[in-house]
Amino acid sequence: MATTEQKRYAAKVTRRLKKEWPDAECSLRFKSPLELLVATILSAQCTDKRVNEVTVDLFKKYRSAADYADAPLDDLKEAIRSTGFFNNKAKNIQACCKALVEQHNGEIPDTLEELVKLAGIGRKTANVILGVAMRIASGVVVDTHVGRISRRLGLTAEKNPEKVERELMEQFPKKEWIDLSHRMIKLGREYCIARRPKCDEGCPMEDICPRIGVES
Repeated sequence: MATTEQKRYAAKVTRRLKKEWPDAECSLRFKSPLELLVATILSAQCTDKRVNEVTVDLFKKYRSAADYADAPLDDLKEAIRSTGFFNNKAKNIQACCKALVEQHNGEIPDTLEELVKLAGIGRKTANVILGVAMRIASGVVVDTHVGRISRRLGLTAEKNPEKVERELMEQFPKKEWIDLSHRMIKLGREYCIARRPKCDEGCPMEDICPRIGVES
């Protein structure tokens, strides 16, 4: 369990992030939980910008889980080719949507336990779908930005995403879990970049961050 001191520090981090990025949100564009599910699968090893470019036409062509389930696999592969790893992504999207049709009447389940049973859906993706599309705080989304920043800030020493998530969930109140990830990702993209982080160039954490693992 997190100590009182850890929770106080986490609260300070929250205040700084909230002040800098009060309206931070997911950068993937979607209009339904299904669209977010597909976009999140496509975002693996691909930029959100590229995914958004691809889904403009994709979401016009495939509007329901049944559309993806019944689509010729080669057509689906071609439609998402530019996102990379399109063979596996297309197979996962189709397998996932077939399960949605057969087991959930084409609807997206609203529990982590049910979501992670679907093809291509791990804990991180499930947290994204629940938190962003449904505003259900099931956990903290730990991507490469969130993991890196959590270690640099001294919130965790773990490298395994699920262990990082567990420690963040202990230190931050549940009401902050969803927005915490969005704000940390903003911090990671604008200041706390992987190489040569901009610690002294306006980073809102500059005076409280221990800069663990950052070369001076």
